Amino acid sequence: MTDGSLPGGPILIGAAQMAGPAALTAAIDALAAAFADLAAGRTASPGRTVVDSSGGRQLVVGPAVWEPRGVASVKVTTLTPGNPERGLPLIHGVVVLTDLGTGRVAALLDGGELTAVRTGAVAGLATRLCAPPDAADVAIVGAGVQGRALLRAVCAVRPITSVRVFSRTRASAEAFGVWARADAAPGARVTVCGSGQDAVRDAAVICTATSVSGQTPVLEAGWVAPGAHVNAIGGTHEDAIEVDPALLATAAVVVEERAAALADAGEVRAGLAAGLIGPADLYELGDLVTGAATTGGRTSVFRSVGLAVEDTAAAAALWDQARNTSRDGAAAGLQ
Repeated sequence: MTDGSLPGGPILIGAAQMAGPAALTAAIDALAAAFADLAAGRTASPGRTVVDSSGGRQLVVGPAVWEPRGVASVKVTTLTPGNPERGLPLIHGVVVLTDLGTGRVAALLDGGELTAVRTGAVAGLATRLCAPPDAADVAIVGAGVQGRALLRAVCAVRPITSVRVFSRTRASAEAFGVWARADAAPGARVTVCGSGQDAVRDAAVICTATSVSGQTPVLEAGWVAPGAHVNAIGGTHEDAIEVDPALLATAAVVVEERAAALADAGEVRAGLAAGLIGPADLYELGDLVTGAATTGGRTSVFRSVGLAVEDTAAAAALWDQARNTSRDGAAAGLQ
C-alpha cells in the first residue's frame, strides 16, 4: 500500500508509517487503553469470521468498535500457508478505520503489516506487565515476520542485551540474526542456536512464533526457567500446540479474553481437557492492565489468539501518528 492520502479521503498508512519504535510504543499504549476498556465493559471485541479453503488457506474478517476512543475498524485478511515458499508474505489484507463521530472512513492500512505491528504490540504489553523489569535476554523460536515483530516489541519494553534465535530452517535463523544485529537489537549479543532448547535455556523472556499445526510442542515445559515470561502467538488453528500444556499447570496463564482463549488457544484447550487448569485459572490481560490482578513474579505464559479490537486500537494509534506527522509537516511548511 502506498503511503500518503487520497484527496479529500482517508489517509493511506503503509509499512513505512508503521515502522520505528515511536509507532510501536504508541500501539502498545493504545492496546493497554483498549484492554482496560474491555475489562471495564466499556467496549467489546466480537469474534472473527474465518472462511477455510483448501490447502489451509483462510479468509479472515474481523470487525470491532472501540467506543470510548470513537473509532471502529474492519480487517479483511488472507492467510496462505504456501506463500513463504513463493517469497510472498503469509498474510495480505487491508484494515478500514472509521471515525464513529462522522461515519467517515478515516484511514486505510496495510492489513499484513498492521497484523505484525498489533501482534508485536500485544506481546510487548504482556511482557511489560509480566516479565521481570530487568529482563535482559530473550529467546525467539520462529524466524518469520511475527518473530521479528515480537523481538522489536520486547526490545521496546525491556533492556535487552542478549538475543537467541532458533528456526527449523537454519538459513532463516541466520537471516534473522543479521537483521536483529542491524535493526531490532543493535549492540545486543545475537546468537543463532541449533535447537529450541539451546535457545530458551535460562532466558528471561521467550517468544514462540511458528506455524505449527500439530500437537507436538516446540517449547517443552522443562526448558523454561522459573520466573520466565513466555509469549506464545503461533499455531495455525484452534487445536495446534506450540507450548507444552504441562507448563500451564504451574505458570500464570494470561490471555486476551477468556472466551476467545477457550475457543481458539490450543494449549488452553489441551490444558483444560487434561485437567491441568480450569477456566478460572486464566488471567485476562485487561485485569493486569488495571491492576485488578497480578502474576506476582511467577513464571507466566501469555497465549495470544488476536482480538479484533487490537487491530482497531493499533490502527487508531497509527492514524493519530500519521495525522500528527501531517500537521507537523504542514506547520513546518508555513514557517
